[in-house]
Amino acid sequence: MSALLQVAGVGKRFGGFVALQEIDLEVRTGERLGLIGPNGSGKSTLVNCICGILRNEQGSVHFGGTAMDGLLAHQRTRLGLARSFQLPRPFGSLTLAENLRIPILYAVNARGERTLSGPAIEVRCLELLAQVNLAEKAHRLPRDLTQIEMRKLELARAMAAEPKLLISDEAMAGLSHAVVDEIIALLIRLNEQGVTVIMIEHIMRAVMDFSQRLAVLVAGRKIADGNPKDVVRDPEVVRAYLGE
Repeated sequence: MSALLQVAGVGKRFGGFVALQEIDLEVRTGERLGLIGPNGSGKSTLVNCICGILRNEQGSVHFGGTAMDGLLAHQRTRLGLARSFQLPRPFGSLTLAENLRIPILYAVNARGERTLSGPAIEVRCLELLAQVNLAEKAHRLPRDLTQIEMRKLELARAMAAEPKLLISDEAMAGLSHAVVDEIIALLIRLNEQGVTVIMIEHIMRAVMDFSQRLAVLVAGRKIADGNPKDVVRDPEVVRAYLGE
């Protein structure tokens, strides 16, 4: 598999605080990568630098062979890089289906590889909502959803951009065992359809079931990267993350 995402020597500071220190990370096309670490380890900061929400002071990010440095978040999305947020951020005045129309119009159609319009967009929105079991609420507003359903909508919004790489940022926090299994199965299906996936998650069962490779951040440094079973046995990972 060729490299789809290349992060080389990325560093990020907030004043005197070093949030990321020379992070190297490569994600291959079609891969399922788990990214773990304790709270404050730099996971979200790294994702924000990759996606263009933050700008890294050091190093570089390449996606599909294109340098991302200087590109805004929406420009990166149009290139095929999408993420879900830990805290769902839907447009509150729009229905669920209308929330999905936005990434279709401004990411998929803007990409120019294919163009959806009119009824085709509506069909696509319903397909996406069906994948997360929300089709029956397509014309409801986000305020009518439970917190679990909000997380599913957030994931559907990322999927609507038809990404080459999807970053799922703690989509399973607080979910039941059954719903966690449902989300894992959905992400694996997306991967089997050709979407490369990075999963950031604290639920170790989910990470181990999903990941082909596991990377670990602690205090802004990458301390391990490799086969998940080997990584969780690494003494430094055990001390820093698993605590046993």
